This record gives sequence, structure tokens and C-alpha cells, in this order.
Amino acid sequence: MKALRALLNAALGDRQADRVVPPTGHTVWLTVLTAGAMAFLAVFALALSLATGRLADRWADSLAQAATIRISAPPEQADAQVAALETILSATPGIAEARVLEQAEQLALLEPWLGPDLPLDTLPLPRLIEVTGTEDLDVEGLRQRLAAEVPGATYDDHTRWRQPLVQAADRLRSLGWIALALIAGTLAAMITLAARAALAANRQIIHVLRLVGARDAYVIRAFTRRFTLRTAMGAAVGATSGGLAIAFLPQADPAGGFLTGLGFNGAGWLLLPLIPLFAGAVAFLATRRAAFRALAGFE
Repeated sequence: MKALRALLNAALGDRQADRVVPPTGHTVWLTVLTAGAMAFLAVFALALSLATGRLADRWADSLAQAATIRISAPPEQADAQVAALETILSATPGIAEARVLEQAEQLALLEPWLGPDLPLDTLPLPRLIEVTGTEDLDVEGLRQRLAAEVPGATYDDHTRWRQPLVQAADRLRSLGWIALALIAGTLAAMITLAARAALAANRQIIHVLRLVGARDAYVIRAFTRRFTLRTAMGAAVGATSGGLAIAFLPQADPAGGFLTGLGFNGAGWLLLPLIPLFAGAVAFLATRRAAFRALAGFE
């Protein structure tokens, strides 16, 4: 503990050096409010990245082995083809489950698009068989056998609409990480501007300190300490507020997709304390860089 405290004092300076930096003024509120706002946004960007990542993985896992076989045949042949298909599927390696959808299930699938009370007995609807396969399933071989023995059957592994969904979720996850990078860059820019303003406002004090023998490293540590602590404090408030807002969002619901699953699960909540630490590190680097440049221009 003492070693860590000594390291922090060496990096951030001591409290006596804080008198070099004005304790009040617009730079205080600019730093704290900017850090709080950026941390609040970072919580949601991080939650979006994690939620879309979980969604992409869930879609990929649940749909990778799911398929639908559609039988389009005259009504007098449909039952015979369904029976033949069930025989083929029961003897096919890699088929974990095959289930014929009932008429009520087909009605439920069509109701959102065509409305309730559909006259299914007058509509030439195909017969649908829901298939769950394993990694051992030879899809191409199954398609060839269906084409030869059940001409009206079409095997659909949902690739046409599965891939765009997974790609969209992956892109949303990437956008979330890009947003986090932009937030960090914006925070660094605002901290740099605030540090430069504080350095310029205290130019005379810095000149006097130099006259009495103070080294530039002393002044730099003073500014670095003050702005790092301000940023970490503001980011802690912002991250806490963002975490509370996330906690009150609706719980995950399959019908709502990621919109009701936007949040943190389990160990994901441990990422929130890292936001103030990361913000403090950004402030530390940005302030040191700004201070070095500003003091070089005071010559």
C-alpha cells in the first residue's frame, strides 16, 4: 500500500503543489462535467457493444443448426411426402430433431403479416418441418436425397436472413467500440483545452515559481495531479449514473431482442469501475502533454 501511494505521489505530485493550480474557476467545472458526461456515454456505448456481441453469438449459435424443410405438393400428395420425409430424416445421421408444424403454428407465423382468422383451408400453404441438426449433418447430401425422393421438399438453412442479422449485430458491436474510442478522444481534447487554459491563467505564478527555483517537473506534476483527480471524480459520478440508468432498463426479453437486453451480465458489471480509471489515465497523459508544450512556450 505504501509503495502504491509512493508511486502515485511520484506520478501525480503532492497536495502542496496543488496551490499552483487554481482550486476554482471554469476549468474545474469544465473538467468535471466533461468527464462525467463522457463516462455516462461510455457506459451506454460499452453496454451496446456487449449486448450486440451477445446477440450476434446467440443468433449464430441458435440458427447455425436450425433449418426448415418446406414441402410444396398437391393436397392429395402432401401427407405421403411428409411421411416419406420423416422416414428419410430418421435415418439421416446428424439430425437431432425433426418436427412437423401444426396448422395452428403456421397460423401463428402468418398472423403478424396477414392478420387473424386466416382461412387456411382455402390457402395453398406448404407443409413445414422444423429440423435441428448437429455438426455431423451433411446438408448437401440431404438436399440431393430430398431432390431424388421427395421432389416437393426444399431445405432452407436460413442462411439468407441469418447472415445479415449476424453481420448487423457485429457491425453494431464495432460501432460501440468506435464510439468508446471517440469518447476517449473527445475527453482527451477537452482536458487538454482545460489544462492549457489553466496554465495560461497561471502564467505569472509559474514565472515566479521558476524564479524561486521550482523545476518545470514540479509544476507539471501539480497540474497533472489536479486534472487527473478531477477527471477521475467526474468520471466516477458519470459511470455510476450510467450504471444506475442501465440497471433500470427492462430485462432481456426474446421478443424485444437486444433493445430489452441492453446492459451488463454477471462479470460485465466489473467493467464499470474501469471507466473512471481509464478516464484518469487519459487525463494524466493529456495534461502532461499539454503542460510540457505550454511550459516550453513560456520561455
